Amino acid sequence: MDEWKALPRIDRASDDALWKRFSSARTAYTRRRKAHFAEQSEKRESAKVVKQRLVKEAEALARSREWGPTASTYRDLMRQWKAAGPAPRDVEDTLWTRFRAAQDTFFGARDEAMAAQDSEFAANAEAKEKLLVEAEALLPVTDVAAAKRAIRDLSERWDTIGKVPRDKIRPLEDRMRAVEQEIRGLEEEQWRKSDPEKSARADDMVAKLEQAIGKVESDLEKARANGDQKKIADLEENLASRRAFLEMAQRASADYSG
Repeated sequence: MDEWKALPRIDRASDDALWKRFSSARTAYTRRRKAHFAEQSEKRESAKVVKQRLVKEAEALARSREWGPTASTYRDLMRQWKAAGPAPRDVEDTLWTRFRAAQDTFFGARDEAMAAQDSEFAANAEAKEKLLVEAEALLPVTDVAAAKRAIRDLSERWDTIGKVPRDKIRPLEDRMRAVEQEIRGLEEEQWRKSDPEKSARADDMVAKLEQAIGKVESDLEKARANGDQKKIADLEENLASRRAFLEMAQRASADYSG
């Protein structure tokens, strides 16, 4: 527009025609610009309403001592805050300051409470460390029944001690679980080997294989007496295979009987 005004006039008809085109383009742009900023303003006003509500909810929770549920609620409020978009500049910073202050009040109090709790539970961690020394001394297990009785007693004492600091929970629990699993695994292995049904099946397999081998040996003697080379070769191969199976079955039977 500044450049247009600075230019010299031309004949009226041409000047009017060009001005009409120029003005029309300028009007179209201005109309779209106003619509755009009106839409942006409407969105910012909507965001302002949403964020005002979120601030009130956040401030209402600031003194809560329901640590877990309230922390989860604050995370949800933060998601809503981000989804709302920006509010008008004159209120955005003020609303955010209030929203953040409410969160800081809650999480600061939670951290202090957790720190105090961890200090209180430190003695429990030391007691559980001592129990772990006893538990880990059970390994390697030489007497499954005795180890099982000992770990049961240690587990009861472990539960009686109570909670430990948060950063100690996983390391201590993992060490105790490792001992328990080792003993449980040996107990299950012992049961597997002493399972009456499996032991009976293994013994039955040995008996059947021995009976079958006896028959093959008898047939082999006859084939050798008759000089039947083909049959001799087939029976010798059959016999070797059955003896290999018998050896495996005998080992399994020995495991169960042991």
